[in-house]
Amino acid sequence: MGQGGGLLRSIDIGALPLEAGGVLPSVTMAFECWGTLNEAGDNAVLILHALTGSTHVSRGESEEDGWWEGLVGPGEVIDTNKYFVVCANMVGGCYGTTGPSSIAEDGRPFGSRFPFVTIRDSVHSEARLADKLGITSWHAVIGGSMGGARALEWAATYPQRVRRCAVVASCAASTAEQIAFAQTQVLAIRQDPHFAGGDYYDGAAPTQGLGLARRIAHITYRSETEMESRFGRQAQNGDTITHARLGTPAQGQYKVESYLDHQAHKLVGRFDANSYIAITEALMSHDVTRGRGTLEEALAVTEGVEFLVTAVDSDRLYFPVQSEELAAALPGDVPVHRINSGIGHDGFLTEVAAVGGLLRRSFFTD
Repeated sequence: MGQGGGLLRSIDIGALPLEAGGVLPSVTMAFECWGTLNEAGDNAVLILHALTGSTHVSRGESEEDGWWEGLVGPGEVIDTNKYFVVCANMVGGCYGTTGPSSIAEDGRPFGSRFPFVTIRDSVHSEARLADKLGITSWHAVIGGSMGGARALEWAATYPQRVRRCAVVASCAASTAEQIAFAQTQVLAIRQDPHFAGGDYYDGAAPTQGLGLARRIAHITYRSETEMESRFGRQAQNGDTITHARLGTPAQGQYKVESYLDHQAHKLVGRFDANSYIAITEALMSHDVTRGRGTLEEALAVTEGVEFLVTAVDSDRLYFPVQSEELAAALPGDVPVHRINSGIGHDGFLTEVAAVGGLLRRSFFTD
């Protein structure tokens, strides 16, 4: 594939049978890769993105920094002089892999016709991609947040193809609270007047709903401590005690409101609302035990896999205790490592050096 990497590629993996029933026809998988696959096909590393993440982990030959910049590349922790690194866009996404905005066989976007997909479906599609690329086994499968759910599902579904698995800021199954936060985001999009039942591609996009969903999500991604120390009760411009706050658009904002507006604006400029729903629903469905018995029974097949389980100590979306419950159910003695960060859940993205240090000491010591 060439040493530089960081450029979007795509492969047709054929029809994909779905866990909920039926088949998604003619699936295209979009991915980026760095480094060179060896003849044995076993020096590959799979990195799995979070909810609204992309395939762009590292700059490579592109002009844009990746979301884990400094972790992947020649001489970096995941050294592309030694390893072939792959990051694939999840099924249902909007960064090149088949999703709701993709064109169906009748020449129109799937829209409301896009089927329900799960984390397990995503893993099956990624396995098809690996087959197409000639990858026989993964040196490591690594993911944070939703990517961690996918990494865990990889180890439970294809343990013979995964030698090491890193589950960062994630858990064994989505909890009631996580589902509750997710439901409010999905409803925010669905209740946008421009949503049109999901068939909005010929008109205005439901940007207000998507922006609100992002605001809700972002509150869970950051800690109360970080919000308070960074913004407190400070006003963005002028007084917050004003009748203008009841207007549309509201005036006299608090700085934290302006910050959330900024996060919403960034997302609606790059993400499809239907994909946000599809992937959020997939994450809500995450349960590694489904059809596999107890958590210990479901994970018994991973006995030959080396695990790195990591939590962010200030995370209020995926609490560290959930990482501890996962680690306790894994075969053998698996410790839970902590990333010390006041940021909250997003610490798995912002503390790149800490993530890299843990990976270097465990999976990439050579």
